[in-house]
Amino acid sequence: MIRQLTEQDHEMCFSLLKQQPAENLFIIGDIEAYGYEQEFQKVWGDFGEDGKLKAVLLKYEENFIPYTAGDFNAKGFAEIMLEDPKFGMMSGLKAVTAEIEPYVSHRIKRKRETYYAKCTKLNAEGVEVSAVCQAVPDDAEQLVELLNSIPEFSDSAITVERKRRGLKDGSSRSFFIKEDGMMVSTASTTAENSLSAMVVGVATKSEFKKMGFATQCMVKLCRQLLSENKELCLFYDTRQQALSINVSVLKIQVFG
Repeated sequence: MIRQLTEQDHEMCFSLLKQQPAENLFIIGDIEAYGYEQEFQKVWGDFGEDGKLKAVLLKYEENFIPYTAGDFNAKGFAEIMLEDPKFGMMSGLKAVTAEIEPYVSHRIKRKRETYYAKCTKLNAEGVEVSAVCQAVPDDAEQLVELLNSIPEFSDSAITVERKRRGLKDGSSRSFFIKEDGMMVSTASTTAENSLSAMVVGVATKSEFKKMGFATQCMVKLCRQLLSENKELCLFYDTRQQALSINVSVLKIQVFG
């Protein structure tokens, strides 16, 4: 049975989602931020014959994100998506979205696969992080200036206003190292929630590379997040990049 979830279902819903906090980064974050009954956001649950919740489908604007740890009513979720005139995107773990894809393929214009790596434990003893500072909202301008100076981030959509807002409301945190008063390396999180966070914006000015600065920023970031019992994940475009950091890797599919 599939029905729309409400605040009364929150404990049951999160009991399922927190089994894989990093994998459910966006579902958890959106529910914590906006709840269950916004016009632009709704959540459905698929229940087994025993009455237990076994799958969740979140709608945020035009995007639908399904999650399950086992069998679920893929056709039922697809019907909900197809009934929404705004439906234009589906994203999630490949094992889950692949079950729904046959029912919605005629509404999908393109498909893209990425990989994500998850970190739940850190092995970085001996890495000195005393030079690493944690950013405050007033550091937003310098952080964005640093990222904009890195070729790999030339097409980034980050703005000073968005960076400052994220640092202020706790949905993001950043760490950096300065040399002679200038920011030269940084690492950040985004989409933070009570259980997980995504690592983004790991960058170092070219003339300061291979000095261990990015490693120090990442170690400080990971230590802090893991001490708060949050799982960390990174998204990659290629399998080779994902495997190079030697952590567990899963495939994500985005349809739109």
